[in-house]
Amino acid sequence: MTISRRDAMTGVLAGGALALSHAEAAAAPVAATDWNRGFDNQRIADLGDGRFLNPLISGDRPDPAILKDGTDYYMTFSTFDSYPGVTIWHSRDLINWQPRGAALQKNIGSVWAVSLEKHDGRYFIYIPVKASPNSVFVIHADSIDGPWSDPIDLKLHKHIDPCHVVGEDGSRWLFLSGGDRIRLSEDGLSTVGAVEHVYDPWRYPDTWDVEGFSPEGPKIHRHGGWFYMLTAVGGTAGPPTGHMVIAARSRSIHGPWEQHPGNPLVRTESLSERWWSRGHASLVEAPDRSWWAVYHGYENGLWTLGRQTLLDPIKWTANGWFRMIGGDLSQPIAKPGGGQALPHGMALSDDFTTLNLGAKWNFFKPAPDESSRARVEGGILLLKGQGTAPVDSSPLLLIAGDPAYEFQCDIEIASGGTAGLVLFYDDKLYCGLGFDETRFVTHQYGMERGRPTNPHGRRMTMKVCNRHHIVSYHLSGDGGRTWSRFDRGMEVSGYHHNVRGGFLMLRPGLYAAGQGEARFANFRFRAL
Repeated sequence: MTISRRDAMTGVLAGGALALSHAEAAAAPVAATDWNRGFDNQRIADLGDGRFLNPLISGDRPDPAILKDGTDYYMTFSTFDSYPGVTIWHSRDLINWQPRGAALQKNIGSVWAVSLEKHDGRYFIYIPVKASPNSVFVIHADSIDGPWSDPIDLKLHKHIDPCHVVGEDGSRWLFLSGGDRIRLSEDGLSTVGAVEHVYDPWRYPDTWDVEGFSPEGPKIHRHGGWFYMLTAVGGTAGPPTGHMVIAARSRSIHGPWEQHPGNPLVRTESLSERWWSRGHASLVEAPDRSWWAVYHGYENGLWTLGRQTLLDPIKWTANGWFRMIGGDLSQPIAKPGGGQALPHGMALSDDFTTLNLGAKWNFFKPAPDESSRARVEGGILLLKGQGTAPVDSSPLLLIAGDPAYEFQCDIEIASGGTAGLVLFYDDKLYCGLGFDETRFVTHQYGMERGRPTNPHGRRMTMKVCNRHHIVSYHLSGDGGRTWSRFDRGMEVSGYHHNVRGGFLMLRPGLYAAGQGEARFANFRFRAL
């Protein structure tokens, strides 16, 4: 692990003793590419000098749901068709985060914006899914690390983005997209009565470039005698100026709701800004009792990285409202004080001493028994072949949050098998390189083409370089001591939601198809 400025600042990071004012932070800017570096040279937010630079968590971490639990913070995200899913991240200072494990093991559909809550000592996650039919599920646990219950279907087939909230009278509710809500039972595991419409969101001027009204992702927080509801409007992707954050408040969970006079509180206004399509916000109190908003956005020109998690300071105003004060988030911001800094993130490189499913690796659209395809043995990942290509082999994928990186792996196939490395958006849009005993197979636009003459047979080391969407492949027959460049390059800037839909990201990974088990060893990742 390379840590450029952290070692010298250990005491500061642990105790939060050094805290720059926002004015001081602005007066001492760093280049927007000068992130600190962590595991595998991956960028991290903490600059090691009392400031941080967004993204808070890089890569595809959309629709953040955050929970303050004493001195601990937990956060999870939409994980869509990746399983195990709903990975829980942990922090003690709001800046440095570690993945702990996945709460959802069973494939119940494409997981959208969840609600992570704690009530009467028990943890709950309310999970909307796109499936047949769409619905909202709930899982619960007595510990944040589980074991989590099996999913319970709440049978809300026309609604997404639930937000759990407890009213001033102790009643439990799920607020839903579109300004709707439904009451929950006392145990939070079933609904009571029917969905009702309780809020008409603020609407932007018709002249603004947006994707659509789409009020979604309500997040409700109680503070100072008010319930504050934050909502996203304007569409999630589409025009970079579309997605935005609005707010309303009420003295009672039963309304009426008063629109924030400063709506929208967050909106990308120019294509020159570093962060596009910013929205889906929650409020959270830091260890030093300052307040912050966590939301997501696309990095300028990097749709392929998906929606990344951002942190924005807020200021409470004399009239009981609040406003965001971070601006376009392209410059460093003074960290909140207090708390304890944990090592941020995780290594993506893997020696396969164990199989870290959920926190690191995920299958795409797995079958119920998919995890049985993979096992580790003596530093080798053995992955049983399935299907004919990435399209039907449920590849094993990572989330990489840097604009440029490379990854490599030793690969050995069984007779009749095919395996390789991929950059994978979904089963219709991916690229990569694989091989069988006699030939190479190129994957581009989600299509396969055979290329003759594989000189390495059933065993080789393969490397993929993705440098700001320019992709090259490199091969070695001697374990990576010498390399030859494969004669097929690719450009992948269009492998994203506004081309394909689905709200996903382009993820590095590996696949095994055909007969037998493929053997993967010495997986190495490095951000460039």
